[in-house]
Amino acid sequence: MPVTLEAEFSPGMPLGDCVQLAKLIEEVGFDRLGISDVVLWHDTFVVQALCAQATERVLIGCMVTNPYSRHPAVLAAAVGSLAELSGGRAFLGIGVGSGLEAVGIGYERPVATLREAVSIIRKLLDGDEVDFEGEIYRLSGARLRLPPHHRVPIAIGTRSEGVMALAGELADAALVGARYLSAQLADKYRSWVAQGERRSGRGPGDVEIAPRLTLCVSHDAPAAYRTMRRDTAEFLVTLHPDDLDLEPARFEAISAALGNARGWYFDPEAFHPPELEELVDDELVRQFSICGSPGEVVDQLRRIADMGFGSFSFKLAPVRRPGSTMSDGLRETVTSFAEVLAEVRALA
Repeated sequence: MPVTLEAEFSPGMPLGDCVQLAKLIEEVGFDRLGISDVVLWHDTFVVQALCAQATERVLIGCMVTNPYSRHPAVLAAAVGSLAELSGGRAFLGIGVGSGLEAVGIGYERPVATLREAVSIIRKLLDGDEVDFEGEIYRLSGARLRLPPHHRVPIAIGTRSEGVMALAGELADAALVGARYLSAQLADKYRSWVAQGERRSGRGPGDVEIAPRLTLCVSHDAPAAYRTMRRDTAEFLVTLHPDDLDLEPARFEAISAALGNARGWYFDPEAFHPPELEELVDDELVRQFSICGSPGEVVDQLRRIADMGFGSFSFKLAPVRRPGSTMSDGLRETVTSFAEVLAEVRALA
C-alpha cells in the first residue's frame, strides 16, 4: 500500500503566501493539505477556501479544529461549503484544540464533547435531520440546507487514550498527536485505536493511523536543527516520555529555559531562549521531529515506517534564519523535502 503524505501549515502569513504555498504543496506531490486552526490568526476555513480555489487534486481540511470555539453545526456547514467549493476534496480534522486559553475557553470533558460533536457533524454532513439531546449539545430539527454530495472523511487528532479510542470508534483516521515516537509508544496508540474499533464492531485496521510529525528540511541542515530546538523543548516538557533517556538535571534546565520563551515557536518574531542551543542537541531534536538535510529525513522516516505506519501527517516548520519570513522558511522545507518525496513514498 502506498504511503499517504499530508502537509499542514499554520496560516501566520499573508493570505497570498498561504495560497502560493498550497499550490506548491500540491505541485510537489503531497496527498492532503491541512490548515491549522489557530485562534487570532487567519481563519482556517477562509484559508482552506482560497487554497481549494487555487488547487485541483490535493485534499484540503483542518488540522485540527475543535468543538469549543466552533459549534458542531457551524463546523458541518463550513466543511460542507468547502466540499462543494473543492469538488469533493474536503476532509475534517478535529480534536480538543490548543491555544484557547488566550480567549478564555477551556477544554472541559474532552471525550464526551468530541463524541457528541463528531456524531452530530457526521449526521449533518450525511444529509440527515438531527434531533439531538446530549450532555453537551442540543439540536432540534437541524439539517444542512446544502449537504455535500461526497462523503467527507473525519480525522481525530489526540495524544490521549480516551480520544484515540474514540477515533477508532467514530473516525476515518486517527492522528497520533505526540511528536515523540518509539516502537513501544506506537504500539500503545494502535492498541487504543483497536479498543474503539472493537467497540464499534469495526475490523482491525479499518481506521487509518498517521503519526503527526514536525518536518523541517534544508540543505543547510544546521539551520533546520536550530529551528527545531525550541519546538523540541516544548514537546519534551509537555510529553516527558517515560522511555526517553534524559538526565533529570538537563530536563529541568530545558524546562526553566522555556520560561523565558515568548511568542508562537513557529513565528519568526518569537523569542527563542539562547540557552536551548546547548541544552537541546541534534540527537534530541531527531527524537521529536523529522529534521535536517533531505537525505537525513529519509533515514529518520524509515525508522517511523518500520514501526508499521503507512501514512505521515507533517506539520511543516519554516526554516528560521535572520531576515527570513515564515513563507520563505516554509517554502524551503517543502522544496527540500520534494527532492526525496519519491523515496519516502517507497518506504512502505
